[in-house]
Amino acid sequence: MSAPLVSIQDLTVQFHGARRASALNQVSLELGQGEVLGLLGESGSGKSVTLRTLLRLHPERHTRTAGRIRVDGQDVLALRGRELDRYRGGTVSMVFQEPGLAFDPVYTIGQQISEAVRVHEGVDQATAAARALAMLERVQIPQARRRFDAYPHELSGGMRQRAMIALALACKPKLLLADEPTTALDATVQIQILLLLRELQRETGMSVIFVTHDIGAAVEVADRIAVMYAGRIVEQGPVGQLVHQPCHPYTRGLLAATVGHEHRGRPLEAIPGSPPDLAALPPGCSFAPRCSHASERCHRDIPPLEQQGARTLACWHPVRLLGEAA
Repeated sequence: MSAPLVSIQDLTVQFHGARRASALNQVSLELGQGEVLGLLGESGSGKSVTLRTLLRLHPERHTRTAGRIRVDGQDVLALRGRELDRYRGGTVSMVFQEPGLAFDPVYTIGQQISEAVRVHEGVDQATAAARALAMLERVQIPQARRRFDAYPHELSGGMRQRAMIALALACKPKLLLADEPTTALDATVQIQILLLLRELQRETGMSVIFVTHDIGAAVEVADRIAVMYAGRIVEQGPVGQLVHQPCHPYTRGLLAATVGHEHRGRPLEAIPGSPPDLAALPPGCSFAPRCSHASERCHRDIPPLEQQGARTLACWHPVRLLGEAA
């Protein structure tokens, strides 16, 4: 069995400001070559922090990181200087949530993609420009030659997102991080971007970690789903199994709160309460104050993430298919 492309072990991230916030708490996960993992959870659950930690984007002065991250055999937390620069964009690239903020407004789209290719691969300007134009065509931007010379503000939201994907893939990374890449787009364009990402992933064989609030998007793109809550992974498994047979009460709550045609005429179910304050996490399971299955043990002890068949689960009282406590 080949080694995983990504291996994260007991990753903990704390931010130090006026208060100390525990954004990630002993997160462990693995990602194989060519696999797509969807990270699911409410705002503040740690999804985007996980991606940004993989790229070492948090300011070190205000961030304390512990644990281990290995990507393609590299110890990510040990990288410094030029090694870190080569890792970012060369081994791992990211599609940000808002491409309008990711691009520099004073340079054209073509200039910015060309520069990334030239810096990472050491090719001349003509070769880099040809690669950039080819990438714009590959992500199906209409009139790619014309868009090559356009500034970011001259493109629509959907085109900017496609250009962001072209920039991320220009240096042929082994791992793509996609941080809610369809949030600011209308429904039709969202579907187009999701299908494009999946098509490019299959074509290149790269691995993808995809962050979303949208369960439908995760089902469309992912092979596996990891559900995060209060900086921890609480359930992880194959997408079909996790969506149709969720065992963690939080996963079931997320799925029940999803709007579908079958919910027409019925009130939407909601998870009671609010996510915890990351600067003052409760003892035991962080979801216990909102969970109808919680016992005294849940409020006292943190459940470990344990393997249960094809999935991993962190719950003292996992829910089975018929709603019976384990």
